[in-house]
Amino acid sequence: MPRDDLQDLVSPLAGAGFLFAPAAQMRSHLGALADWDQFAGSWDDLPRDTHLPDGHRYRRRRHATLSALAGEPIFHVEAHQPHYQGIEYNRLVGGIERWFEPIRPAILSGASFRSILTLCLRLFGALQPAADWHIECHQFRIEARPDAAGLPTPEGVHRDGVDWVLVLLVNRVNIESGTTTVHDMDDRSLGGFTLATPLDAALVDDNRVKHGVTAVTPVDATRPAWRDVLVVTFRAKR
Repeated sequence: MPRDDLQDLVSPLAGAGFLFAPAAQMRSHLGALADWDQFAGSWDDLPRDTHLPDGHRYRRRRHATLSALAGEPIFHVEAHQPHYQGIEYNRLVGGIERWFEPIRPAILSGASFRSILTLCLRLFGALQPAADWHIECHQFRIEARPDAAGLPTPEGVHRDGVDWVLVLLVNRVNIESGTTTVHDMDDRSLGGFTLATPLDAALVDDNRVKHGVTAVTPVDATRPAWRDVLVVTFRAKR
């Protein structure tokens, strides 16, 4: 059973505005993930992100939009819709509606996804208890090749234009680097860490800090290499 007490997550996130939560800590809050193999295996079925500029051929993704009411422990899957970021948050591909293939219904209804979203609802709800939420979920695979590093955040150090962000590592295969960096609003470094083990997580207060991830490169240039993460963003409906 997952732990009821979230203070080990709430307190540092409220204090510093960001938190690295290692896999053991996350697992204690998520409980059993009965369909984890199916959940993680769904990253093998991500279409290529065609919205990146020419030359950027390393990112695959799927997307879903959810919602939740304040105080409710459940989420609702919304009709499929585009992902939009203003140019002030994404200088590379902001200012346009970007459509991606949806996250498959079997994944959205599965035990692992529901456990992750339930934890997010509890955690971010404790930090903003009156908020009704607009929630977006992104499955990302960043591929690394000998001739081209993969860029988890090609837009650079940035904010997402939301309130809270979870970045959860699902898998990393034959890669090095991929260090998450956190910065204040004046771009001064506040720290960094590497998501190395499945379920390692970065939690970010997007109103207070910026974040980025360094490029990933293959350890063994003769083998495929990639980094799989689930990104979940929560934005309070105004």
